[in-house]
Amino acid sequence: MPGREPVRPFRVRGLRRRWMLSSMAVMLLLTLFALITYTAVVGSYYYSSVRTGLETKASSSSAFFSNYVTRTYAEYYQSAYRYTALFDERDKLDLQFISPSGRIEVSTYGLTAGTMPGTEDISAALETKEMRSFLGRDPATGERIVAVSSPLVYGDGRIMGIIRYVSSLKLVDRLVVRNALIAVAITAGLLLAVFLTNTVFIRNIVTPIGEVTAMTRRIADGGYGSQIENNYRDEMGEMVSAINDLSIQISHSEKVKTEFISSVSHELRTPLTAITGWTETLSYDESLDEETRKKGLAIVLEEARRLTNMVEELLVFTRIEDGRFTVRIEKLDIEAELEEACFTCRELIKQEGIKLEYTPPEEPMPIIPGDPERLKQVILNILDNAAKHGGSGKRIVVDLDLEEDYQASGKDFVRIRVRDFGPGIPPDELGSVKLKFYRGSSKARGSGIGLAVCDEIVRLHNGILDIDNAPGGGCVVSVLLPTGPLPQ
Repeated sequence: MPGREPVRPFRVRGLRRRWMLSSMAVMLLLTLFALITYTAVVGSYYYSSVRTGLETKASSSSAFFSNYVTRTYAEYYQSAYRYTALFDERDKLDLQFISPSGRIEVSTYGLTAGTMPGTEDISAALETKEMRSFLGRDPATGERIVAVSSPLVYGDGRIMGIIRYVSSLKLVDRLVVRNALIAVAITAGLLLAVFLTNTVFIRNIVTPIGEVTAMTRRIADGGYGSQIENNYRDEMGEMVSAINDLSIQISHSEKVKTEFISSVSHELRTPLTAITGWTETLSYDESLDEETRKKGLAIVLEEARRLTNMVEELLVFTRIEDGRFTVRIEKLDIEAELEEACFTCRELIKQEGIKLEYTPPEEPMPIIPGDPERLKQVILNILDNAAKHGGSGKRIVVDLDLEEDYQASGKDFVRIRVRDFGPGIPPDELGSVKLKFYRGSSKARGSGIGLAVCDEIVRLHNGILDIDNAPGGGCVVSVLLPTGPLPQ
């Protein structure tokens, strides 16, 4: 179609890629953060457990030596030597006795006496006379170790030496690495599960989106009424249902529009043909008698009025459709307006043998807010429909009354009731007669928008337009208008 932009192809792969990248990137970052945190927590737990165990041993050993070993260096050395020789955890730990100068005196691992470990736990323990620990690499071997040094302090404050426990972290590091690898495997499994789940999910999203896109393209190209098979029970199913409903509504609207154009064309052509024919006859046929000329002029006038009413309805309907239709509310004597409309219509339908009976209200009607011109249009249209569709009954009855506290709403309404004695409306058409362009099974001429315009005018007055079949035959139309004060 000229001026319409081409429909861009639906990029399924692009949507899938963007979805997977965004979701997997978030999951990857979260799992990496969780993995790093888990590894750090596990490592900290194991390392602190080893250090706590060494601190407990060092505390009890230093207390024993400080309280029960004599204060001479010879006795201290002999006790340290025996304690080291009898140490039953030598396969796991290294027990060392360090001199106040920071050199090894006795060691379960047989380290050379006089060597200096050189770790900060020893110097800190000597300086503060409190237990200190070290976690890091052994300066001599480069091996990762954890060491705890507890000073042997006697009552006079003299430091006899330091008892030091050392443990290799090789096994602990392996344990931490093994836990980290297990966590990595679990994380990889979770990521794979998320990937597969996302793949299935995005496929369930992309497939119906592709169908909806194809459907909207067909609708844009004029394929109204097409339907998508709806096998979904979630929000996607709701969207597919909405698209299907839209397709049906557009198809219906197009059908109604086509019928409306055809109907209006026919309605316009019929009076124009009559006007054109009689105008030519009256202009060129000089043999016509006076009675025939008057009859021809009456037909031209009647058809011209029909054209005027039809054009007025179309103009009003156009304003309603684009939101420009408004009413001018003022104080209104509805009884006077109804009497004038009945007088006008009575003379028009009298020639067709239809009698219009108007029964005035028993009590004066209150002044109501309304647009006199628009409400008169509504009344005339309803009377015209009664004559057109129910004229076979040769009688139309109009009355006016007051409905106080209508349907327990707390509001008062004036009711205009118009009844004909024709065939009535088929029950299956009652709910559609106020729809635009609807003509139903009636063969009477009309555009199908008169009642739709009336309904909109009454709605703008906060009123109600009700159409139903009357008991005993015929149709009854009620217009209820509120009696409230003028809007500010």
